[in-house]
Amino acid sequence: MKITIIGRQINVADDLKALVDKKLSKFDKFFTDEAEAYVTFSKKRNKENLEVTISYSGTLFRSETEDDTFNNALDRCMENIERQIRKNKTRLERRFRQGTFSVDVSDELPVEEETEFNIRVKTFSFKPMSPEEAILQMNLLGHKFFVFVDSDSNDTCVVYKRDDGAYGLIVPSDED
Repeated sequence: MKITIIGRQINVADDLKALVDKKLSKFDKFFTDEAEAYVTFSKKRNKENLEVTISYSGTLFRSETEDDTFNNALDRCMENIERQIRKNKTRLERRFRQGTFSVDVSDELPVEEETEFNIRVKTFSFKPMSPEEAILQMNLLGHKFFVFVDSDSNDTCVVYKRDDGAYGLIVPSDED
């Protein structure tokens, strides 16, 4: 697994980098060498914030935690990602066997920018997928909605989690 460590307005110590390498090597049993991990260290409101994102064949596993120390935050992130992997393991294995994720996609992490109105803008590449795959990806990321390109219609669609626990799908219309 290729690991990229980012420090936002802080310098990440070498011993902390070594600890991240050691902890993330635990996931080598789930991923091949193609997997990429992005670990971002930052401080917010006198707390240490850690974000871990693992990208593998178009699927993202992500966890963001805030704690008193980076070590504690790293442990919590690792638990969260392992839980996500185990929760979705059978679905992912079935899809990997079917070759759904075997398409070579050069996905990159979303790029964040800040505008003058303090709006966070994320830019990322789309991979065509079914609504079921989009729901799986949304749940893996822990988001309430997910924008994707429908593999059947090539339309940009949105899946979202409803308050009643069901899922919704927003599909564009050709009507004016």
